[in-house]
Amino acid sequence: MLPYITLALQVFGTSALSIIVTLCVFSIEFSRKRNKCCRKTVTTFAFFHPHCSAGGGGERVLWKSIEALGQLHSDGQQIEVLVYTSDDAVENYSHVVLQQVKDRFSIQIPPSLPFRFVHIPKKRDPSTFKRLTLIAESIDTIKLAWYALHQFTPHVFVDTTGCAFTFLVAKLARCKVVAYVHYPTVSTDMLNLVWERRPTYNNASAVTRSSLSTYLKLIYYSTFAIAYGLIGSLSDLVMVNSTWTYGHVSFLWRFARSRMYIVYPPCDTDSLRKLDLKDRENLILSIGQFRPEKDHALQIKAFAKMLSLDGHNKLKDVKLILVGSCRGKADEDRVKDLRELAESLNVTEHIEFVLNQPFPVLKDYFGRASVGLHTMWNEHFGIGVVEMMAAGLITVAHNSGGPKADIIVPHSDENLPTGYLASTEEEYAKAMLDACIMGMDNEKSRSLRQSAQESSARFSDDVFNASFKSLISKL
Repeated sequence: MLPYITLALQVFGTSALSIIVTLCVFSIEFSRKRNKCCRKTVTTFAFFHPHCSAGGGGERVLWKSIEALGQLHSDGQQIEVLVYTSDDAVENYSHVVLQQVKDRFSIQIPPSLPFRFVHIPKKRDPSTFKRLTLIAESIDTIKLAWYALHQFTPHVFVDTTGCAFTFLVAKLARCKVVAYVHYPTVSTDMLNLVWERRPTYNNASAVTRSSLSTYLKLIYYSTFAIAYGLIGSLSDLVMVNSTWTYGHVSFLWRFARSRMYIVYPPCDTDSLRKLDLKDRENLILSIGQFRPEKDHALQIKAFAKMLSLDGHNKLKDVKLILVGSCRGKADEDRVKDLRELAESLNVTEHIEFVLNQPFPVLKDYFGRASVGLHTMWNEHFGIGVVEMMAAGLITVAHNSGGPKADIIVPHSDENLPTGYLASTEEEYAKAMLDACIMGMDNEKSRSLRQSAQESSARFSDDVFNASFKSLISKL
């Protein structure tokens, strides 16, 4: 038996040594690439954000972060910036994307900032992963990061997409790692959902019906959570977007707690607070990408329920406006299903879909609508909720996550209300009915809107810029 043990130890030791030597070789190679690509007097920041041209809240954080670095550059710091993107390298790509950023977010990157894109392969569509999706997606991001850092090795690797396993490659390349975390890839809430056997968009009913499948998924999630926590702890600086996210990420990335800070995402509160509150229309506004977790179906069902509660027919002219972007065919199919749902509930004439429009169109709706609607369970933060409050809408948001912990909270020492929180179809219907009937021109309405607008200033672009620059300068 002893010879076999000795042989096994020799094989293990040789394999481990080979891996260590290989990693050292690759680390040296990455360092050579950085020395070749980067000027010694300039700090290069590279943002890993494959879908940088999308129009969501995550992209607003990306471009505001780059704008903040541009301000540091204007202040005399030697900085250059690049973005790893999986978009096709079409002609005038940089000009087109930066113009989209200006139109959608009203963000203009300083022309003096040295800036460019590095094109990398596309991420695989998550729907192509039939099993072990979390592991498969993580391996895919590792491959993308490996390719990206071989194309260009920066001094500081910034992940703004939640792809924590890219940190392995960045650390191998001897980069400092900065993470802006919108939400944890896995959380205790997800584990609780599996344990309670509740079907959701990421916990299929086939799993919830089987005790064996439930236990296997718990083991899978728990193992992944440990790995995710260890990898996340490699970060040199972690920024999280809310109290809810901080609680979950600090629990998992426990070795990075001393380097973790809450930095609320940038919201265009200043310009929205200038919108006129007079002559608002009887519109309920919903904003957000047409992803499954946004739960637009709940909005339509609650809206139909609200109309059924309107016994005096006071809301015959009310409309639900769904403003958002579609990332691809899956989202487009989801919109089609939502239209069919509206038709089945006989509310089609009261619902309007506004798809893939620039920010000025959205801002126009902000200035016209009276009520805002948000239905995502455990939304990590809720930029859309803040924007609706800043624009003077009476906002009804989900009673969980960021809206509950950070946004729709009592304002000032007088604990003034700033909006409504709801969870069920019935709660949403009653809250929307109350908000719509309240109208715009009574004391209760004016007080609520004023408190909401004042509270929203905590999430302004200026607050984000100051926090981001302060923390980045510590690197």
